[in-house]
Amino acid sequence: MSKPALGRGLSALLGGGAAGVKPAPAPAPPAPTAPGEHVRPISIERVHPCAFQPRKDFAADTLRELADSIQAQGILSPLIVRTRGDGFELIAGERRWRAAQLIGLKTVPVIVREADDRTVIELALIENLQRENLNPIEEALGYSQLIEQFQLTQEIAAAKVGKSRAVVANALRLLKLAPELQAYLRHGQLSVGHAKVILGLTGAAEQKLAAERVLKDGLNVRQTEDLVSRLQQSSTQAPVKSAAGGKPAPPRDVHTASLETKLQERFGTKVALRYRKGKGAVEIRFFNDDDLDRILQIAGIKMD
Repeated sequence: MSKPALGRGLSALLGGGAAGVKPAPAPAPPAPTAPGEHVRPISIERVHPCAFQPRKDFAADTLRELADSIQAQGILSPLIVRTRGDGFELIAGERRWRAAQLIGLKTVPVIVREADDRTVIELALIENLQRENLNPIEEALGYSQLIEQFQLTQEIAAAKVGKSRAVVANALRLLKLAPELQAYLRHGQLSVGHAKVILGLTGAAEQKLAAERVLKDGLNVRQTEDLVSRLQQSSTQAPVKSAAGGKPAPPRDVHTASLETKLQERFGTKVALRYRKGKGAVEIRFFNDDDLDRILQIAGIKMD
């Protein structure tokens, strides 16, 4: 059963017709109109997507399925729009609008409603969250936009979309991940559980290293916790001292640092590269026999 905040939000925009519906190739049932409103056809070229729409990723295969359904049955649920200049801005129904374009429809059914920016953001978030249409990064960006644009606290923003403050706070933490890791979350390569564990590493390079190990070795969340724990222990060890006077070694040049990063990416573990005047050493860390076996396999070394 939906929370009251969600029910009120959707009824204000859609007349209560879309709450709790999960994504499906077929169009949603028709949305009731409010008093004085009516459904009317307008040129699809006059309709434009909304900048406040939190959902950014639209899978091509599901859009194609929806387009085929619309071609067979028509658009059963009208788009919700607001007037902008000489055109209309989408509030709800961007998937239907995109699918209609795929099959070359010239007109689409719409309901025109009045809504300010704040209302549009709130209701777009509510609709997508209820339908579970958003990936974790889209959800986090939606909360962030609502909070920053209207100077809300996390608690107030959470109440507006019917979520707990902890849910919003945990979602916003995902935006601290490096862009590459956020892309993994967008595409479902990493789970939110994996991401929360990797956030225990403060450095972007270490986070990337851990994520690549997770993807390469198919680690589950518990295995990822063990990996992050080992990386944290490794990073807290004392820095390497120089032979003279026990002072820290001078900063390495960018070429040495870059090569060390490439070695870490290749072996999926901590690698220390020490180089001076054509001499040095490479230290590859492993944490158990299985980890050593994995590294040897990458290096092309077979145990007798």
